[in-house]
Amino acid sequence: MKTNILLESGTNELEVLEFVVGGNHYGINVAKVKEILTMQPITPIPNSHPCIEGMFMPRDDIITVMDLFSILGFERDEPSAEDMLIITSFNNLHIGFHVEQVLGIHRVSWTDIVKPDVTVSSNGNGMATGIIKQTDKLILILDFERIVEEICPETSLRVSEIDELGERSRSDVPILVAEDSPMLSAMIRDALERAGYTNLTMKTNGQEAWDMICTLKKNNGVQYGVQLLITDIEMPMMDGHRLLRLVREDDDLKNIPVVIFSSLINDDMMRKGDRLGADAQVSKPEIGKLVHIIDGLVGYENQE
Repeated sequence: MKTNILLESGTNELEVLEFVVGGNHYGINVAKVKEILTMQPITPIPNSHPCIEGMFMPRDDIITVMDLFSILGFERDEPSAEDMLIITSFNNLHIGFHVEQVLGIHRVSWTDIVKPDVTVSSNGNGMATGIIKQTDKLILILDFERIVEEICPETSLRVSEIDELGERSRSDVPILVAEDSPMLSAMIRDALERAGYTNLTMKTNGQEAWDMICTLKKNNGVQYGVQLLITDIEMPMMDGHRLLRLVREDDDLKNIPVVIFSSLINDDMMRKGDRLGADAQVSKPEIGKLVHIIDGLVGYENQE
């Protein structure tokens, strides 16, 4: 599937594919969508998770198919011939999701996406990362990374990679992290602290991170409060590409090292990040690789 998504990088916009499951309306960032197919014959996988329907093989790729009806708690009759498969690509995985209908694409600003409150996402355990309000309905943007992680825990952050680094000295280099998922934010903090980085500030979106940077700049203290910025891409209010663009366009801030740590590291996103001036881009499972990159950018080796 091809779209004209974000012809200009750093606009703080995204395109959301709207689809229907159980009569309800949901969305996914088009950047995660590889293609959309009509329903295909699915081969069941013995002893697999109950939410995994099976697999199929379009062209030369074997794709695992997950049943969003079961995942979201809906009962249904036999699958319809009109059902669709959304083939996704994130965290270096290609997974198909069985849905009822695909309705179309909406181009929206991250500032227009409402963050779910605690009634929808208590302690970060909900499946919705954002809500788009329309005149006649709400579209819930689903957290596909969390869905996949709960079914296949091995797809989560590879925290074991930190243990492989062995004993490390402490570093008080101030690092700012922008990550909207409470669960991932806690895991990233824990992993970086175990890797020796103890002076961490966590913000829940790009806007909060940018506000902090601007406050430090106003008080002539950016170099003391932020010597490295790590940012996700998908975040409400302000995404990581917009945050990176603002940093690089400011003469007083443009030399701050910026690392994108996201599930959306594919060829297209790599090109966008490169154009905007990212120092490095790392796919989210690879926390060990992230630490090695941080080491190089802040001169950790020279501190030991």
